[in-house]
Amino acid sequence: MEWELDDVLAGGHGFEAADVVQPVLWAVMVSLAAVWEAAGVVPDAVVGHSQGEIAAAAVAGILSLEDAAKVVALRSRTLRGLAGRGGMLSIAEPVDAVRARIASFEGRLSIAAVNGPSATVVSGDADALRELAESCGEQVRTRMIPVDYASHSAHVDELRDEIVSVLAGIEPGEARVPMVSAMSGEWLNGPELTPEYWYASLRETVEFDRAIRVLGESGHGVFVESSPHP
Repeated sequence: MEWELDDVLAGGHGFEAADVVQPVLWAVMVSLAAVWEAAGVVPDAVVGHSQGEIAAAAVAGILSLEDAAKVVALRSRTLRGLAGRGGMLSIAEPVDAVRARIASFEGRLSIAAVNGPSATVVSGDADALRELAESCGEQVRTRMIPVDYASHSAHVDELRDEIVSVLAGIEPGEARVPMVSAMSGEWLNGPELTPEYWYASLRETVEFDRAIRVLGESGHGVFVESSPHP
């Protein structure tokens, strides 16, 4: 990388670029999880949201710290190719209602994430997102997410070969802590988290609401978010 983690955390480097903020967030996530474990709070299962899946895979023991760092650093670097061409919009509506809203945009917009019963994120062309936000009016709360690229949309298709290539050589192993995929909603064994998985998790919808429901239905009732958000 072209920067040092300590310098960024000390305020010496901006957080705006995806290939800075994503590795920094990953480092904070895995570090906080290690602090929890050192205090005796050991997870019974893990789940991650989008790039958070990379941290979850490290905590689960599926990826070594070295391989997880490689995934987050090199995958986020590929996003440079999408910078300035797209964006993401949060809409406080159920996903079915949002799907109806974007149907007329003919593939220019995608459902990026389903975060809860009335929390949906759309990604795609920047001008289409602005038009969508305007169409929601004051009746539906919307918020532009401060990024200039469109993860989890058709924009990511062009990155497939590069992502799979730069992540060649990672060695996912068996999970020591159960992990639910936020992409498929399935329990993961571990070895399936290949470079192809890490491409797909950037391209496909983040079904976070479903993943949390899977955990809840299997008896998990206490959730700890290991992130810098207060």
